[in-house]
Amino acid sequence: MITDTLGAVRAVLIDALELSQSPDELQSDTALFGALPELDSFGVVALVGALEDRFDITIDDDEFGAEMFETVGTLTQFVDSKLV
Repeated sequence: MITDTLGAVRAVLIDALELSQSPDELQSDTALFGALPELDSFGVVALVGALEDRFDITIDDDEFGAEMFETVGTLTQFVDSKLV
């Protein structure tokens, strides 16, 4: 099942990192950090800013680490937790 958040996170990933993948290629278990060359330190900053804008959330520096960017699913779960 694809949640609204998952679909939106996939769209933000593609836009912020200028990925060539289609949204359907980014599944919950798709690896991110270490697997996508676009997700370097600059990519993380761009992605966090895009997520904050898209979801109207604030992500504090101490909230994000490698585990948050492990997979599309872990990133989606984090965003969901911020939307509660």
